[in-house]
Amino acid sequence: MAYAAGVDVGSTQTKAVVVDEARRIVSRALTDTGANVTRAAEGAFQQALAAGDVREEEVEYVVGTGYGRYKVTFGNTQVTEISCHGRGAVQMFPGTRTVVDMGGQDTKAIRVAPNGEIIDFCMNDKCAAGTGRFLGAASSALNIPLDQLGPTALRGERPVKISTTCTVFAESEVLSWLGRGKKIEDILLGVHQSIAMRSAGLLRRVGVEEQVTFTGGVARNVAMIETLNAKLGLQVNVSEESHYMGAVGAALFALDHILAGRVPAHPRQGA
Repeated sequence: MAYAAGVDVGSTQTKAVVVDEARRIVSRALTDTGANVTRAAEGAFQQALAAGDVREEEVEYVVGTGYGRYKVTFGNTQVTEISCHGRGAVQMFPGTRTVVDMGGQDTKAIRVAPNGEIIDFCMNDKCAAGTGRFLGAASSALNIPLDQLGPTALRGERPVKISTTCTVFAESEVLSWLGRGKKIEDILLGVHQSIAMRSAGLLRRVGVEEQVTFTGGVARNVAMIETLNAKLGLQVNVSEESHYMGAVGAALFALDHILAGRVPAHPRQGA
């Protein structure tokens, strides 16, 4: 049995996924990226190997992706995260035609073909107001753990309007609303709605075609799922693999390479 692996080095966290020849996920791993990107990539890969009881020599091909993909020094090649998220999303949800990838530093809207190829995409690379970083600023301002932001926001009934378009000023605006006596849950619901609105705007630029699949670390946030559903007027696809989707796509591209190398050459006619 041969295996393929994908390593997605994100700005905040690094993910690794190992798949077998049947495209099944054998194992996965997650670690904080930290300052040493190369070490994070190696660490996530080794953790995924251990989790799947796979020896390193059994992995025939490794693809790196994410902003730190060129730091996956043990990898065989690199593929952009846009291509990997599109490929992974279609693998997990075959009906996917639109992908919203919400990470720590940026949000991407991607339109894909039935086979996972990229048709169009856009991203908010000039502003982090619609990303996980914006949630991080709210978490810091309110002294609430990131994993509690979603459940707290869902208790909100009268969301405030978040007007800032810059993460630098997000903490100030959140604290300003707090100082005016607004409830924390209403502030957080407003933050989530603001991010959902910006993400929906990105998606409409590429064209929202059902099904929509939500990928990236923020896909673990229950309030983000609900507010995005409300803004889009549909139910986005989310799974336990959503956070790992880039690494899943990278592993599938790695498997393509392995399988392509096994296709026997056609004999010449008349030979």
